[in-house]
Amino acid sequence: MVKVDILADGLLFPEGPVAMKDGSVLVAEIRGGTIRRIAPNGDLSLVATCRGGPNGMAIGPDGALYVCNNGGNTYKPDHFAALGPAEDYAGGSIQRVDIDTGNVQTLYTHCNGHRLSSPNDIVFDAQGGMYISDFGKKHARHRDHGGLYYARPDGSSIAELAYPLAAPNGVGLSPAGGILYVAETECCRVWAFDVATAGELRKYTGNGAAPHGGRLLCTLPGYQRLDSLAIDSDGNICVGTLITGVVTVISPEGRVLRTVAMPDTHVTNICFGGADMSTAYITLSGTGQLAATRWPTPGLPLHFAL
Repeated sequence: MVKVDILADGLLFPEGPVAMKDGSVLVAEIRGGTIRRIAPNGDLSLVATCRGGPNGMAIGPDGALYVCNNGGNTYKPDHFAALGPAEDYAGGSIQRVDIDTGNVQTLYTHCNGHRLSSPNDIVFDAQGGMYISDFGKKHARHRDHGGLYYARPDGSSIAELAYPLAAPNGVGLSPAGGILYVAETECCRVWAFDVATAGELRKYTGNGAAPHGGRLLCTLPGYQRLDSLAIDSDGNICVGTLITGVVTVISPEGRVLRTVAMPDTHVTNICFGGADMSTAYITLSGTGQLAATRWPTPGLPLHFAL
């Protein structure tokens, strides 16, 4: 196991870390409905109260924080994992958060007349649009389908790109922006979608083409579950992997290059920061911690990072 520093603990199912250039990290607390800032010295402060279940987050072209809100879950007092939707669950949403004031604005709740179910992760392209995964809500006896969307940050438009997907979670863009990667949690698969132009995907028609138009990049064996992801500067896909408690590093060709063990079975997300982009910030949701470790390959800088 690599050397891991714990920067914060006691977090209520942390997800969606965003590394800031001042050395702090923003983290969503799904179970708490809040967004926290973790200072370099470990001090915690409240950024915003989103309610529901804030999940994946990213800085947009206007310097605001954009949040995938899954609508909220129900939990047992002594169990960190979600049992199903919260009692007041009405669907998920995409929110805009003013980092300075904490003001929360809801941008999207529907697409083509259909309610967003459980938005999960988000990545901005160079043009300022956002690719969004919708995980699909788990209910007591059934679950909603998931999908992939593209939206403008001003609230003017949202389009469905791929539907249905089996619990799509992490999303990330290749260094040149021509490939969109999507990790499916329950099937433990990573799909690659070729980007035709901003917000439009080419439908793959080769051998083994999927109905949603993606091409299968990688499937992990055994009982593992893929969560959110980040891309490094070599174009490798670094995916938080549940159950086995590792970050799985997958090449652009679909080969598993290595796994990096963490002290938690629920490694949910990773982002890169630091002066040289070689610090990996990793959310450990089972223990409610934010960890940091040196990464051998610098991370890919995100568009509009602050």
